[in-house]
Amino acid sequence: MSACVPADATESAHTERAHPPHSPPHGRGPRFRVAGADLSAAVAVFLIALPLSLGIALATGAPLQAGLVAAAVGGLVAGRLGGSPLQVSGPAAGLTVVTADLIHQYGWRVTCAVTVLAGLVQLGLSCLRVARGALAVSPAIVHGMLAGIGVTIAVAQAHIVLGGEPQSSVPDNLQALPAQLARLDPAALAVSVLTLAALLLWPRLPGRAGRLLRRVPAALVAVAGATAVAAAAGLVLPVVDLPSWRSHALAGLPEGPVLGLAAAVLTTALVCSVQSLLGAVAVDKLASARPGAGHVARSDLDRELLGQGAANVVSGALGGLPVAGVAVRSTANVHAGAVSRNSTMIHGVLVVAAALLLVPLLELIPLASLATLVMAVGLRMVSLHHIRTVTRHREVLVYAVTALGVICLGVLEGVVLGIAMAVGVALHRLTRTRITHEEEGGVHHVHVRGQLTFLAVPRLSRALHLVPQGADVVVALDGSFMDHAAYETLQDWQGTHTARGGTVRITGRRTGVRIAEPGDLASGHAPGGESTGDCRCRPWTAWRNHQCDRPSPAPDAEPLRDETSGRVETDPRTAPAPDAPARGRTPGGIQLVRGLSTFQRRTAPLVRGELARLAREGQRPSQLFLTCADSRVVTSMITSSGPGDLFVVRNIGNLVPPPGVESGDDSVAAAIEYAVDVLAVRSITVCGHSGCGAMQALLDSRPTSPAATPLGRWLRHGGPSLERLRDSGAPAPRLAGRAPADDVEQLCLTNVVQQLEHLRAHESVTRALKERRLELHGVYFHVGEAQAYLLAEREEDRVFDRVRDVDLVV
Repeated sequence: MSACVPADATESAHTERAHPPHSPPHGRGPRFRVAGADLSAAVAVFLIALPLSLGIALATGAPLQAGLVAAAVGGLVAGRLGGSPLQVSGPAAGLTVVTADLIHQYGWRVTCAVTVLAGLVQLGLSCLRVARGALAVSPAIVHGMLAGIGVTIAVAQAHIVLGGEPQSSVPDNLQALPAQLARLDPAALAVSVLTLAALLLWPRLPGRAGRLLRRVPAALVAVAGATAVAAAAGLVLPVVDLPSWRSHALAGLPEGPVLGLAAAVLTTALVCSVQSLLGAVAVDKLASARPGAGHVARSDLDRELLGQGAANVVSGALGGLPVAGVAVRSTANVHAGAVSRNSTMIHGVLVVAAALLLVPLLELIPLASLATLVMAVGLRMVSLHHIRTVTRHREVLVYAVTALGVICLGVLEGVVLGIAMAVGVALHRLTRTRITHEEEGGVHHVHVRGQLTFLAVPRLSRALHLVPQGADVVVALDGSFMDHAAYETLQDWQGTHTARGGTVRITGRRTGVRIAEPGDLASGHAPGGESTGDCRCRPWTAWRNHQCDRPSPAPDAEPLRDETSGRVETDPRTAPAPDAPARGRTPGGIQLVRGLSTFQRRTAPLVRGELARLAREGQRPSQLFLTCADSRVVTSMITSSGPGDLFVVRNIGNLVPPPGVESGDDSVAAAIEYAVDVLAVRSITVCGHSGCGAMQALLDSRPTSPAATPLGRWLRHGGPSLERLRDSGAPAPRLAGRAPADDVEQLCLTNVVQQLEHLRAHESVTRALKERRLELHGVYFHVGEAQAYLLAEREEDRVFDRVRDVDLVV
């Protein structure tokens, strides 16, 4: 089995970087340390897991202790062995319907055996390293499955909320609901309403006191409050019944039809695996969106599958519910600031302690309160956001069929129906290709909408046959795929048509450029027919393409045709300029010509109207952006700005010489004065960046060395930044979430702070700040991480926060 365990090299390597190895004192081994954030997160997750585990066990019809066993095993076993450090595992609402069906058909002990076998299946899948394959399941199927399970849970728990007993299926529950409403229990309904009100209102408490109170989980407040009210009022209600652990039922030998048991094992393994793996991916996204995300290793999905399988084996053997990654607890763990798997494991220890020591308190909880909690969880599984998403992607039919199949037939049947519907929709899209032909202004237009495969070749041939000989033709391909048969048909017709005096222009969707052969991308051609050599350029950035080394065009390379006249042209991306020599052109000149040509063909038509307006009205920028001349710092890309938005000043080291200094630079001061007094900008930003050569030169310079060159004289303006760095009494600016990587990065951060102080000394800036019509900002751009940090002053401390972590006030 050890050969199947993926090595957690990423996590250990990162831990090694964050905490450099050192030699422990003689006679002592390594000490186990728990971060305070992990401890507080474990308590928060435990307070959520305790009532939810009991409620899910109640919803499945299993012994209530089984929920506590699964929560403890999920925390300890899956937390220790799993590949997602921050995901919390336990009894999941998504498994409620599956488990309830198993208990109804085979009994509790056989259900535990099925859980063990499902865990063994997961262990086998982890050895085969197929975890990533589970992510190939359409999100519409997963969301539809969860929605169907949520509806099933909510309808069943509604009977307990009203003081009755649920039926075995959704149709039976719906049929019995009117009779249940006629004989509802007022006490149970009152407790349920109180629980639901607490769940809805507690997260919305206003004010500073509300922010403090909201740290206590709403689920715990709702159940504890309802329990206290029921006990104080003396209400007679069914309550939690936890039998003695001595009589706790363990797994038994599986009994029943082999095919039925095999289907049950595969269903349990499938639902557990898909839910856990998708949850691990979601947890990675949550963790990466918070400060300090670099300290948490990304999930190893194969190891996570192994941890889930081991947890199910142990949970089933000990008489617990099936285990899977749980979204509610995992989200709480991430938001509580957990930094390692210790939080998950400590939460498991707390569940064990509660199961052994808090039995008298747990047996005071009304079942109606737990049922209301689980019903709310079930309703939340029907997500309006997911419905809007699948509708936007035209997969609502897959979602609806899966959900209805789960509700009416069962989880396995619903998932199979959803997969069949997804395959049918994909085939329908592949075969549904619309081909139209029309004539406009003497030009024939053949428009292909959809995927152009061999199935559409007959219709394509008929449409092309309608074009008369010698005519001008535009073939518009509005799709993302064209197979070899369709390509050959189109190319053969194009050669024949042009040989007879006609012109053919083949364009892609909204691009107006040539379409390359399907295999061109693999051989180093970008979409649109642009040769990129071996660098495999991607089409998402036009500015990236011209930096690639392209081979010379082949002698028989296909020429381009003018878009209006059909006249054969030479490709401007490879041909020399008319006034250039045939040989000896520098690579820089080639890049310049290519860049200008690409701008004229692609970008200019898009921005011509806006530039014409700016030419008429003049520039009205809102910001002065002062940054380094480094070629890697692209101001328009960093700020998502366009023409007319920024007044940009660039120099080596993003320096702002203070006014009045010897050998000052009037160009920077003139730009500041012009931007503030003439253009009336509302903000000035000083932007430094990682790996700045000017800062490295400052660190390497000698204090007494004469500045004999223009570069050396210019860098003298960075001297105050270097002095500030070496001043032990001044607080050093830092990055949120991590320390600066080295002295160069520390100087880059310090330089931004120092240049802002130089900026404040300029008369125009001082006057504008006093009149409150100007703001100053500091930005640090990490080139390698593609991450922008914004300077924030907190008391005496200066911290550069990641921009996505900063609250934006509109």
